[in-house]
Amino acid sequence: MTASTRRSPAPGHSRAVTRLGHRLTDAAPDGFEVLRRAGMDLDRDGAQHRIPDAVVIRAESSEEPYQTKPPLPAVEVVSPHSVLRDHRVKLREYAAFGIGSYWIATPDPEGPGLIGFELRDGAYREAAEAVGEEVVRAPVPGEPRPALAGRAGPVVVPHRRPGRGRGRLTAPPPRRAPARRPRTLARPRGAAMLGGAAEPVAPPRAVSGRARRSRGPELREAVISASEHQVGEVHEEALLWEPGVQEREHARVTAFMDWLSRTRGTAFLSYGELWVWSVTETDAFWDAVWEYFDVLGERGRGPVREGETMPEVRWFPGATVNYARNALRHADDRPDAVAVVARDESGARRAYTFAELRAEVARVAWGLRELGVERGDRVAAYLPNVPEALIAFLATASLGAVWSACSPDFGAASVIDRFSQIEPKVLIAVDGYAYNGKAYDRSEALAGIRAALPGLAATVAVGGGGPEGAVPWSALGGEGHPARPPYQEVPFEHPLWIVYSSGTTGLPKPIVHGQGGVLLEHLKVLAFHHDLGPDDLFFWYTTTGWMMWNYLAGGLLTGSAVLLYDGSATHPGTDALWRAAAEEGASYFGTGAPYLVACMKAGEQPGARYDLSRLRGVGSTGAPLPPEAFSWVYRAVKRDVLLGSASGGTDVVTAFIGPSPLLPVRAGVLATRCLGARIESYGPDGSPVGSGEVGELVITAPMPSMPIRFWNDSDGSRYRDAYFDQYPGVWRHGDWLKILADGGCVIYGRSDSTLNRGGVRMGTSEFYRVVDTFPEIADSLVIDTGRLGAEGELLLFVAMAEGRELDAELVARLRAQLRERLSPRHVPDDVRAVPGIPRTLSGKKLEIPVRKILQGVPVERAASRDSLANPEVLAHFVPDGG
Repeated sequence: MTASTRRSPAPGHSRAVTRLGHRLTDAAPDGFEVLRRAGMDLDRDGAQHRIPDAVVIRAESSEEPYQTKPPLPAVEVVSPHSVLRDHRVKLREYAAFGIGSYWIATPDPEGPGLIGFELRDGAYREAAEAVGEEVVRAPVPGEPRPALAGRAGPVVVPHRRPGRGRGRLTAPPPRRAPARRPRTLARPRGAAMLGGAAEPVAPPRAVSGRARRSRGPELREAVISASEHQVGEVHEEALLWEPGVQEREHARVTAFMDWLSRTRGTAFLSYGELWVWSVTETDAFWDAVWEYFDVLGERGRGPVREGETMPEVRWFPGATVNYARNALRHADDRPDAVAVVARDESGARRAYTFAELRAEVARVAWGLRELGVERGDRVAAYLPNVPEALIAFLATASLGAVWSACSPDFGAASVIDRFSQIEPKVLIAVDGYAYNGKAYDRSEALAGIRAALPGLAATVAVGGGGPEGAVPWSALGGEGHPARPPYQEVPFEHPLWIVYSSGTTGLPKPIVHGQGGVLLEHLKVLAFHHDLGPDDLFFWYTTTGWMMWNYLAGGLLTGSAVLLYDGSATHPGTDALWRAAAEEGASYFGTGAPYLVACMKAGEQPGARYDLSRLRGVGSTGAPLPPEAFSWVYRAVKRDVLLGSASGGTDVVTAFIGPSPLLPVRAGVLATRCLGARIESYGPDGSPVGSGEVGELVITAPMPSMPIRFWNDSDGSRYRDAYFDQYPGVWRHGDWLKILADGGCVIYGRSDSTLNRGGVRMGTSEFYRVVDTFPEIADSLVIDTGRLGAEGELLLFVAMAEGRELDAELVARLRAQLRERLSPRHVPDDVRAVPGIPRTLSGKKLEIPVRKILQGVPVERAASRDSLANPEVLAHFVPDGG
């Protein structure tokens, strides 16, 4: 059908909303994804993009109608009535905003509004009108239906003005609230496509969450694509979610800004202004963080820092703190609140209140003291992600001792490479673990680890059994110990833990972080960027060998409960983690980007299958998240969540680029540089590149969570060589970064694994984004074998999805897509099927070691097998005759 309908303008209004046409689609309602946003060039990069099965709506004024171009076929936007049930919407001054599979529009800010949607089966249409600030609720089945205002098909009007650069969006203006209102785990967020239902008014917003006034004839266009479990192209920077007034008012960072205004006399009108202050007035910012969170410890009268040039900077000289004391402080005022929930892949569950957690930490801390652990001693753990690991860590920190952990899936040699460098006094370990439905015996590995650590005073066995002479976990502490841990106040930069670089070649670097630096950084990033607080359940899928375990533990500092998960992310099914999040009522769920991509490619629909009503944040890290996966989260998980793709690393044990509850979410874009993190993008000459240009990710001002040193690096030479060799006094992180004009960031992968074809440099993430759209391919690895001064081959290795084979037809389609979406130079010279893509134990692809193998470096020199999740696949990358 192509018949158009027009809704007559209200008296006194010159703008009419016109629907060009519609056609009922066969696609599932949850398959819709926003592919084009108003104002984004349809002839981007000189190519005409035509989207099949799309909806195009236009607005025209009495002066001059805008003719859409290029002409696109249209499809009717549909929505299941159950999705709308019990959701409330409020029309404010919005010119227009889109809500997933139905649209809400007002022809003019002062005029009447129209809510229109259609059911998938086309049984009936409904619409409701609202004038001014009146609240309209979508009716439920059985209720009288409001009269239609004209035709009730999908209606869209303008949501972006011309004249702005492509993809440029202004950060939403902050809204002030006198105090942060208490919330529950189920507090609704700004709606990406549907409004929340828990509060009297929850305005939905996807295209706009703030007032936009309409002036004159302007470009007004939106395009939606229909697909079901199909991965299609999504344009980078497409807007997917934006916070509304309530979200901005209730955000913890807004409360911080209000506090700064009251106590410091510093007023900020936007997140951008706050960020600039945090990185230019660094001392004032971190001093304010200490005071705002009322950190337990002695601040002292010294300066915030001594020294100006990295790495010769010392933080809070004269101050003393204890991380564990701050993490357990909520046992005093909220003793019965849940602090820890632990699950495994079989569904077994344990939980601890703050009072119970503190009691266990006290027992273990006194037990470790009885074993001879003193301030500065190292306590090593060979443990899965179970409560005992968290308890042992807090007990270690309470004593001023130093924690270090490896997951039991690490090979013995990999663990020895780490622990032998730090000479632990006590080892806390299991002799087996379960993963992917199987039990793994680690008693032989544990024996080898113990034999390689001659300085051990004791081994503590967790989970029963254990080697001969080991102290049972339950025997630690005995009877009569005090009910509180023996907190030792230590200097601000006293070591908290030792974490390790990936260690794909050579000995892993033992990175030491200080108690105070981690304490302030995790309070800041988890409260101000992830918006965590006492009513949240924080869940991040990780093992004890990945820095995200340390990050997860930091949730306790904010008063949040933390959810520990032990086992495979995909057992018994790909959606295992979503099930756990739903059953436990997680309000924030984080994971590695590869898991989200895997769920997308598997066609998972967790939002339809599970009750995720309490979920208000989704986190992603470990690798760049492609725009298509951003869109999948809003299409298949939940439309009203803050998706936080973040970048940071083990080196700083935090995210320095990530989300903000004050900023929008755009496909493929990390929302902002984090507070206190002066991130810039450098060109080859060591100067900042322009906005929108790609350069080296650098940190040009110190952060408290930067390493205080490497272990056994007495002169600091290894530390300086690792981060400051290229730009003296500036931290080079090793990623390609593009900073957009509005502060958003795009990561393009490791700068030392760049694809350089005919002088055209490109990060590998851009390549993977194209390959990931093919459901036939489960995983991939691209390698440029070129050397300095000599161009080599561009090789693409693919691990096929179950039941699929690599054939000439698929290779041809792959090459065509890479040619069209990247460039002819980036068409691979060869595409090879392999049984698996080598990854580290933390899930990172082995691009650089595989490149070395392809250039003739022996496998044993290119990569440490014990640091890999699947070392057996390396043999498939050895060149013929190698």
